[in-house]
Amino acid sequence: MAEARCERVRMWRWRRSPLRRRCDLVEAWVVLAGWVIALVCGVVAGLAAVGAVERAAEEQRERSRQVSAVLMEDTVGKAPARVPADYRVWAKVRWTGPDGRTHTDEARVMPDIRKGAAVEVWTDDSGRITSEPLSGSEITLHSASGGTLAALCASGAVLGCLWGVRQLMERRRLDQWEAEWARIDTRNGWKTG
Repeated sequence: MAEARCERVRMWRWRRSPLRRRCDLVEAWVVLAGWVIALVCGVVAGLAAVGAVERAAEEQRERSRQVSAVLMEDTVGKAPARVPADYRVWAKVRWTGPDGRTHTDEARVMPDIRKGAAVEVWTDDSGRITSEPLSGSEITLHSASGGTLAALCASGAVLGCLWGVRQLMERRRLDQWEAEWARIDTRNGWKTG
């Protein structure tokens, strides 16, 4: 016995056919519009996120300055900082801020340095210790990953809404089919199923 093959007809919702319903054509337009909107929203959200990350990094770079500080304790034998990829250690340092006041705080410094040595630390406008500003390659990496994530989230939200609309359309189509079957079955006063 030969196996029946069912060929897949592409773009069937767009072709004229006596079997195509109005809701099929509406669904085709909804899907096309949904994908276009998802693409546009993804691009806009991605570019906005890239701009925001780059602006934030530039603001951090403008507010930060590197100052020379004096180490107030030995770092010999100290355990590394809490971050696994960081080999530096926490130590108390003293420096003079741009306003001329002397500040004291903890900063991450290289290990095995003696008390009184000069170390470089990064401070903000108010003289507080801050992290080193991002380099150019780090800004590129952060902005690319942030833009990609924002684009995927925006597109995913639109496609999720599209999926919900298609589910509602499918439910409506099944209700229409059920009503038509009921009308055909009861025309002659008997049921086929």
